[in-house]
Amino acid sequence: MIDENQFLQKLSDAIDHNRITLPTLPEVALKVRDAVEREQSSANQIADIIASDAALSARLLQVANSPLYRGRVTIDNLQMAVARLGVRLVRSLVISLIMQQIFQATSDLLDAKFRQIWEESVEIAAFSRVLAANTDHLDKEQAMLAGLIHNIGALPILAFAESHDELLEDAEELDRIIDALSPRIGQRILEMWDFPESLIRVPANFLNLDYTSEGEMDYVDIVLVARLESQMNNDGPIDATSLSQIPAFVKVGLEPEVNIIEIEGVADDIQNIEVMFIS
Repeated sequence: MIDENQFLQKLSDAIDHNRITLPTLPEVALKVRDAVEREQSSANQIADIIASDAALSARLLQVANSPLYRGRVTIDNLQMAVARLGVRLVRSLVISLIMQQIFQATSDLLDAKFRQIWEESVEIAAFSRVLAANTDHLDKEQAMLAGLIHNIGALPILAFAESHDELLEDAEELDRIIDALSPRIGQRILEMWDFPESLIRVPANFLNLDYTSEGEMDYVDIVLVARLESQMNNDGPIDATSLSQIPAFVKVGLEPEVNIIEIEGVADDIQNIEVMFIS
């Protein structure tokens, strides 16, 4: 068994000495984020920024015309797409669509693991969006982004694991290392990206079932419940008594025996989100 503290120290040293780099946001994502934060930025100005990236432009148009967001008229230009989706959603989408590009392996050996983590993140993002949809103080698109980035700390771990044969040969040990170290590394990445504290708390606490938020529920609560709902959907029932003891479930106000995938319309919404990000 690998000493996780020793592995973390090796990983931290590799990051500090540029032997491995944490994922960075492309310039277009930084510009969009800054433009949205200036509030007075128009849809046309934001569309002009996105237009500098052809792949991102195509994906944004695809999202604007997806079943989840489409209107009566087909959108065929970025200005209309930004106007339809709204600048706050566009900011989240730009960052989340880039996340899909980040989840890439440099070798075939780890490609399946990268894809597994991405697909799990997309499903949890879909559940998070549904859970936040009926709240007054949380934004459902921000909740979706929280789900997408909750396990971002796994990325440098997987990249670093490529040079550690003992991890590549032991899937269970690799998973243990990811669970042990991903929260700290994910927090560090989002701090580097200047994310708001409400989102930085997500990767730091997404495995902490004892997490207790102050005041009303937050995005960590949403992601924690989304992960458990995802497990129920994929692995079968989870003991309702155990769920009722988890603070996040109490905050979200969801009955432990309720599987939200069975609520009318929810399955379609979740499928549309998954198709949007995995297709």
